[in-house]
Amino acid sequence: MFAATFAPPRAMKSLASAYMQVGLETATANATPHKLIEMLFDGFQDAVARARGAMLARQVEAKGRAISHAARIVEEGLKAALNLEAGGTLAADLNALYAYVGMRLTHANLHNDAQALDECARLIEPVRAAWAEIGPRVTATAQ
Repeated sequence: MFAATFAPPRAMKSLASAYMQVGLETATANATPHKLIEMLFDGFQDAVARARGAMLARQVEAKGRAISHAARIVEEGLKAALNLEAGGTLAADLNALYAYVGMRLTHANLHNDAQALDECARLIEPVRAAWAEIGPRVTATAQ
């Protein structure tokens, strides 16, 4: 009687994905620029974790998608947000770090190198943590 009301497993995955997308769109619509960068850092760490899991499970397609997602976050999000003219040495150092992380992500993908993925996560983590730590001060200054 109730079987017709439940979606098949494949449809459930699609519904869950749509739900997550709506949640992400809502979060980004109301986020400050600082919060958006914080979300990029979190998304990067999540993508690297998914890539590592897919790599260990020998899921080549999922690994490639996750690494590609992490690389796009670095290149199109974090790196693109840098102001190299006004940011001085810090911006230049972050630019170099992001370029290196992008190179290591490519290496990890081509060589199924989980250690390279771990290195990327370790390199980004202190920057992510520092960014999160200054968040309250940025918010207080903006108000």
